[in-house]
Amino acid sequence: MRVSLAEIRERTYKPVDAWWTVLLVDPLASRLVWLVAPVRWVTPNVLTLVATVLGAGAAAAFARGDRWSLVAGAVLFHLSFVADCMDGKVARLNGTGTIFGQWLDFVLDRVRVFFCALALFGGQYARQHDVTYLWMMAVAIFLDLIRYVNGGQVAKVRSGMAAELGTPAGPRAGTAARLRRHRIRTHLFSGIEFEMFVYIIGPLTGLILPVTALAGAAMLFFELIVIMRLFQAARLADSLAAPVPAEQTDGHG
Repeated sequence: MRVSLAEIRERTYKPVDAWWTVLLVDPLASRLVWLVAPVRWVTPNVLTLVATVLGAGAAAAFARGDRWSLVAGAVLFHLSFVADCMDGKVARLNGTGTIFGQWLDFVLDRVRVFFCALALFGGQYARQHDVTYLWMMAVAIFLDLIRYVNGGQVAKVRSGMAAELGTPAGPRAGTAARLRRHRIRTHLFSGIEFEMFVYIIGPLTGLILPVTALAGAAMLFFELIVIMRLFQAARLADSLAAPVPAEQTDGHG
């Protein structure tokens, strides 16, 4: 039985997400989910593999390195990301998600991005013999790795603090509230935006090095904000959890 687009949005959209996903991916992904969700063999794992194949196509195009191959690689990378977003939506809609599927999705995402980095920057180095592309490739891979490691650890620490102290996040105000009403998170330049700028905007414009450098700087800026907020929250949690000194009690202990 085919469900409506409205129900797909209600049941599969995340409460908040990256602005690139909200604005440029979800409108297409939800309609594709509407088409394929009733088809039994289109499982989340199948869509994960489709995303990987499209990512391999993007890497092959990037490796050629000429102008139109870069454009083709950017389009294929975006379609790969759309398919990658579809697997989670189908899993939530049909209740077909598995623990192994979550692992497969994460690992193949990282493999896809790694080989696209090798192909994009390596292809440009092969054409131009400019060692800057090799250095930028190392930077892109390193920043992508740091983002996902740091993101996972920050989420783990925040979850632990919330469980220990029972301190849910308070209501948002101002710009943050307006963004959340549109499902856009305040972390405006995350790993998703970094990847999309490096592997889509850079190849489309032909400005691979400057776009990668600017995207890396923007992501590091927002990561520092996340780290500072975590530091402040951890200090507050430590102060709330600290035992009261004996001299501050009423003397009846």
